[in-house]
Amino acid sequence: MIPDQVLNEQDEQDLYEHMRIVVDKGQSLLRIDKFLMHRTENASRNRIQNAIELGNVLVNDKTIKSSYKVKPQDVISVVLPHPPRDTEVYPENIPLNITYEDDDVLIVNKPPGLVVHPGYNNYTGTLVNGLVYHFQQLPTLPGNDGRPGLVHRIDKDTSGLLLISKNERAMAWLARQFFEHTITRKYIALAWGDLEQDGTVTGYIGRSVADRRVMSIYDDPEKGKWSVTHYKVLERFGYVTLIECQLETGRTHQIRAHMKHIGHPLFSDATYGGDRIIKGTTFSKYKQFIENCFELMPRQALHAQSLGFVHPTTRKYIYFEAPLPADFEAVLHKWRKYISTNTEQNA
Repeated sequence: MIPDQVLNEQDEQDLYEHMRIVVDKGQSLLRIDKFLMHRTENASRNRIQNAIELGNVLVNDKTIKSSYKVKPQDVISVVLPHPPRDTEVYPENIPLNITYEDDDVLIVNKPPGLVVHPGYNNYTGTLVNGLVYHFQQLPTLPGNDGRPGLVHRIDKDTSGLLLISKNERAMAWLARQFFEHTITRKYIALAWGDLEQDGTVTGYIGRSVADRRVMSIYDDPEKGKWSVTHYKVLERFGYVTLIECQLETGRTHQIRAHMKHIGHPLFSDATYGGDRIIKGTTFSKYKQFIENCFELMPRQALHAQSLGFVHPTTRKYIYFEAPLPADFEAVLHKWRKYISTNTEQNA
């Protein structure tokens, strides 16, 4: 049996968007439909107006009209149903880099840039489209329509291992392990700043009030879900640090949001502010070096390196690793060379 909590959380995530916005003190008077258009991902003015008419938008716990003018310190609550779409996933002949496969599970080494499952503006060309082509019968979790075989996911621009279930029994078995946090997942990341020692980041992770596209860390359990990331220092480059992150929970953007929260956003992570110089000198040579690194790796420096779990049939623990992709290796090579050259010059 798959725990009810897993299904309930997926039902909510798949069917609705929940938002709570506290209006800034400096906000000028603005119609609420226009205000929400700028705060809501992929929402048209018509969709917002319909939600207001249905009573799905509250201001200070009261229903309002579309003409209502937002004022400083207003508390806005929104429940928007996701736009309906064709949930059928069409097969596409997309090459898969398969690390392991048997009758129950498949492990794919996902390249950066490949979207995992169909969604907003990405209904084709995803990993799931490729999976459906190669494996005609894949199970789907209740509330997880359009995502056959998936029991977890990784971001579009994160590379590395993704676990796929090939039948209902395997799906239920693996979902249980993810729910109980017994799956071993380790990521390799390059973070801005000199991390002096190993550590753990915790907090309640939820959508940012200021920008729905990013996640923030809160102290209030009402604002998010509990999240835990353990990190270990692997190599230091002075201005950046190579770390290994082990997930205890698996929330959206967890590592990226956690590292930003402690002041060490991931290198080249545009969403969380890592695509600019955070640490380092003001010399033009250093600036050019960083720009060259960004060109080599125009994505967050994050790789899902390892995956371990108890197999659904053998009931034995199995473990897999994926080497760093070429862009990540190239950036590390440049950092090692840069640090080595500057150390020699200063010796």
